[in-house]
Order: sequence, then C-alpha cells, then structure tokens
Amino acid sequence: MVVANMIGTGVFTTSGFLLADLRSPERVLFVWILGGVIALLGALCYGALSRRIPESGGEYLFLSHTLHPSLGYVAGWISLLVGFSAPLAAAAFAFGQYASPWTGSMAPQIPGTALLVVFCLLHAFSTQRGAWVQNLTVAVKVVLIAGFILLGATRLPVLPEVQPATVPAATVAVSLVWVMFSYSGWNAAIYIGGEVRNPEVNLPRALVIGTLLVTGLYVALNAVFVYSAPAPELAGKLEIGRIAAEALGGSRWGIAVTLIVALALISSVSSMMMAGPRVYAQMARDGYLPELLRVRPGVAPRNGMVLQLALSLVMLWSTTYDGLLTYVGFTLGMSTALTVAGLVRLRRREGPALAVPGWPWVPLLFITAIIVITALTIRMRPVVSLYGIATLAAGWGVWRFHARALSRTAAK
Repeated sequence: MVVANMIGTGVFTTSGFLLADLRSPERVLFVWILGGVIALLGALCYGALSRRIPESGGEYLFLSHTLHPSLGYVAGWISLLVGFSAPLAAAAFAFGQYASPWTGSMAPQIPGTALLVVFCLLHAFSTQRGAWVQNLTVAVKVVLIAGFILLGATRLPVLPEVQPATVPAATVAVSLVWVMFSYSGWNAAIYIGGEVRNPEVNLPRALVIGTLLVTGLYVALNAVFVYSAPAPELAGKLEIGRIAAEALGGSRWGIAVTLIVALALISSVSSMMMAGPRVYAQMARDGYLPELLRVRPGVAPRNGMVLQLALSLVMLWSTTYDGLLTYVGFTLGMSTALTVAGLVRLRRREGPALAVPGWPWVPLLFITAIIVITALTIRMRPVVSLYGIATLAAGWGVWRFHARALSRTAAK
C-alpha cells in the first residue's frame, strides 16, 4: 500500500521541471534525498500515532483525537479534495501523456478517464480481487524499476561539466513541494489501519520500511534520468522517463519505460481508489458527511468511490499538471505538519508512555521543514498557494455548518 501510493506520478514526471528550475542534476538529486529524509521523519511520527490510534481514517482521525474535531474535519476535507482526488487526476493525466505513442493525437485526459473508471469499478465490486491486483502490480513494477536502474546505470554517457547558475532558496523550496508530492504516499497505510492485522506493529513497520525502500529507488532512478542526456534536453519535460530511456537505449527502451510508468501509475491509481473512500466512510459514520457514504465493515465503500471518481474527473479536465503538483504538495504539507503537531501535544500529555522515535527532534524537524517549505512556496507561487489556503478555509466553513446542524439535532 505504501509503495504503491508513493511510486506513482511524480517520480517519472517531476525531475524535468526540477532541472528547469534548479539547473543542475546534482541539485535535483539533493532535493530528492532531502525529500526522502523529510518523508522518513514523517513516517516515524505517524508510526507513533498509529500505535496509539490503530484505526482507519488517517489525518481526520488523528487530528480529531489529538487537537480538535474541526481540524480533523479539515484534514478529512483535504483528503477528499487534495489527498486523493487531485493526485488521482495527476496520475491519470500522466498516464495519458505517457500513453501518447499508442494513442496518437488523443488528449491525455481521455485514456486517463478510462483508467480512473476501470479501477473505480474494480474496487467497487470486488475488494478481494482489487487487493490481489494491487499486490501483483506493485511487485512487478518494483522489479522492473530496479532492472531499469541497473541496466541504465551501465549506459550513462560522460557529460561535459557545466557550472550551474545560482538559484534562490525559495526556488529550492518550491522544488521540494513537487518532490514531497512524489513522496506523499509515505502515510498511505494509516487510511486502512482498522483493516490491518496487528496494526500496532505492522502499521509503523509498513510506513518506515516502505518509505526507505522508495527513497532508495527514487534517488537511483532519478540519477539515471538526469545523467542520461544533457540537462537542456530534459529540462521542463513531463515525460522525462521516456526521453531518458530513449537517450540510453533507443526507441525500444523508450517503449519499455513507458510500460513501466504505465504500470506504476495503474497501481498508484488502484491504491488511492482503495484508500480514500475509507476516510469518507469514517467521516460519514461520525456525522460529518452524508449517510450514504457510510458502509458496514467488510463492504466496499462504493458511494465514496463514485464521489472520488467524479471529483478526480473534474480536476483532470480543468487544470494543468504542474499546477496540480504545487497545489497538492502545498496543501498536504500543511495537513501533515498539523498532524505531527497533534502528536507533540499527545506526547506532552501522556509522557513516555507514548513512545516517539527520536523525541523531540524527529517531530520538531519535520514540522520546521514543512513550515519553511510552505512559507517560501507562498512567496514564489502565491496564486496556487491561495487555492490551498482557500481549500482549508472552505473545509473549516463546512465543518462549522455541520457542527451547528449536529448541535441543533442533539438539542431536539
């Protein structure tokens, strides 16, 4: 679940944009390593929370327990719009872009739409079959990615050394937002915590091991990408994976990597289609979303899947890819920082009985990193940042409406 969520859109599409902004392969790799460190800090913190609250619901559940129900609702709102629907749209767009050798002049949104619909139907009508497909595609894509890294590393050309121009710190921060989008699945297992055997042990283990595995794959894979050809040939290109493969091994390699990317995006869409509706079902059970999104244990949350599909399709057909990356990374970053702040409050209240790895430095470093990235992103991308802030404000406003409605119902 963790690996499937993480290895999705970003790793095969982001480094072209990073090269355009950072102007150096070494800087691009540094940002990928730094993003992995931040994700690992977050995974350690979430692991501590999942041991204490081993239930499904993700940030919605954590924040409702540790800070305030209003913040939990806002986190659930973010999960609905940003945590799953927007990344699903981004993955579908990238799938359509990479499939262009077979779809010709067809708009990437068309094959992307087909992908979303197919996996919505798969998980809606067969939870067990959907999980089987999920595990198989994850295993195959990890093996294929590792094989590409090993073969590609033996064919890297010797590129001339170029002294890169300096870039401002704020540019690095925006790059980190895009990279953190690629790492955003490090917390995926918490959304289905209530369905995991021995969750107090298996959830923290899944978060940390999955994050470490994917960080290693990301850094190695992007090293092959950014050193496969001169930076100007790769900078600003969404399909950097295919371009790099063709530079290393011709059209056959390009086709092979396109298939790997398609498989990675398929499994990413599959995992998000599974996880997101569980959050909405938990919110419906608590009275914060319509009753029709509530489900019985062991039953697929079909109405939640249809809602998520509809939102994803709206985003797929109405926005740009790089705008989606910034919007998702910015908004999810604030949600995770708040969740770790809730862990800090819970640890101060319960003391050493709540074991937090690296206390207090691990949670403080994570929160500080997210705050710095967020502040610099507002400076560099004010319009997209405003969309993220508006999403938070809208979520809080809807919570106030529901809270008053529930109060009136209780009074009667």
